[in-house]
Amino acid sequence: MSLAKWTVGLLAGMSMLALAAPADAGEVRVTVAEYSAKTGPYFEAVKKEFEAANPGITIKYEVVPWDVLLQKLTTDITAGTNADLSIIGTRWLIDFVQQDVAEPLDSYIKPEFKDRFIDTFLQPSIMNGHTYGLPIAASARAMYYNKELFEKAGIAKPPATWTELQEDARKIKAVGAFGFGLQGKEIETDVYYYYAMWSQGTEILNKDGTSGLSTPGALEAAKLYKSMIDEGLTEPGVTSNNREDVQNLFKQGKVGMMITAPFLSNQIKEEAPSLKYGVAAIPAGPTGARGTYGVTDSIIMFKNSKNKDEAWKLLDFLFTKEQRAKFTQGEGFLPVNKEEAKMDYYVNNADLAAFTALLPDARFAPVIPGWEEIAQITSDAMQKIYLGSAKPEDALKEAADKANGVLKK
Repeated sequence: MSLAKWTVGLLAGMSMLALAAPADAGEVRVTVAEYSAKTGPYFEAVKKEFEAANPGITIKYEVVPWDVLLQKLTTDITAGTNADLSIIGTRWLIDFVQQDVAEPLDSYIKPEFKDRFIDTFLQPSIMNGHTYGLPIAASARAMYYNKELFEKAGIAKPPATWTELQEDARKIKAVGAFGFGLQGKEIETDVYYYYAMWSQGTEILNKDGTSGLSTPGALEAAKLYKSMIDEGLTEPGVTSNNREDVQNLFKQGKVGMMITAPFLSNQIKEEAPSLKYGVAAIPAGPTGARGTYGVTDSIIMFKNSKNKDEAWKLLDFLFTKEQRAKFTQGEGFLPVNKEEAKMDYYVNNADLAAFTALLPDARFAPVIPGWEEIAQITSDAMQKIYLGSAKPEDALKEAADKANGVLKK
């Protein structure tokens, strides 16, 4: 669903918020985004433990796949049947705040509670001086590489630059594997392009607030990926492969290098324990510039919740060190809790250390109205380029014009 349609639908349904069916006394309903097969069982365990410690409060969860979550929330908000709490992509938060459906949490947050968080991950949920969400999940992106394929291809170490990556991808192709896994479908297709764009010193938004897609660096990044596709250095059918598809190819030992999140490490340990791999920084561009994508998902309280105090008690429980450790380690995310980050699990984990080292170079999705629409415009442009149905310069100019139209609204 486009953000424009979402906003119109939400505005149309705002008057219905007051008509929401009254919640049962003491019941807290939560919409949970499904990260993996472990998500549901984790929250069921939370329900059991929390209810035992808080007689009179019951928890009701609904676990929803990410690809339909925004549409479901839109429908529920419009009908006034939304839950008390929901996990959301933090990039959606500005729209929830502007439509006045997110409850500010400032009256609940005490200094000692706020001090639990690593500030980097809490900041994206703070808008206009108010905290509207709490970082339920945090992640960054790094490059995974297959050590056995590297050895077979005579590659001594992971590439430091995109030029080296191309050279390494050719060597990996020569030994019968796909050099570089490139996604071209669904969530984060735009982000996969930004890695190369950031390495060119180009940002998503120019300093004057216009789209960065029409800059020379953006064009160089698009040409880089297109040239790799044309040379057969990626897997075939890039636009048919989403993130999970490319990750599966990597787990099968068919891809030499790919960029993705910390949770792939957990998947490898469980699904492909014999795979020998490493984690390295995303390659740099010609001037040494590089960037990774920093991501937070937030859990928010809705303004029309009838059981806000009970909902806050659950939030307080979810953000204790113990609960954060169970969730974060199970799902393969980075810690958002300071005390959790000191645990041996993180301190002695080489994979996670590689991601943590990239955080100073992390960019988060711009906190601007209409961001989802702009991200989709970028993804659509990249698909045209990858398929060869439009020249990079033409596709990017068209995308920049469309993005600037959204930015001017």
